Amino acid sequence: MQAIFWTEEEVAQRAKDFYENGIRQKVEHGDNIGKMIVIDAETSEYGIDEIGIEPGKRLKQKNPNARLFMMRIGYNAAFGFGGAMERIAE
Repeated sequence: MQAIFWTEEEVAQRAKDFYENGIRQKVEHGDNIGKMIVIDAETSEYGIDEIGIEPGKRLKQKNPNARLFMMRIGYNAAFGFGGAMERIAE
């Protein structure tokens, strides 16, 4: 596959669009809340686990040039420093 050149902002926006327009309804429930989701910004393929490493590896094995974006399911931030992360509205 050929590498796609997107800015970090474009990768983030595409991944967030995929999340809001299809992935969210499938994953944002019960045991998945608080887990990490890794989304391929080109294909919308994704994987979920506690810290995001294994899904990222699997997606990179499928496409070494994949542009990946990671976020925490059900929260407005992936990580918090010195404060509490807020849960987004259900």
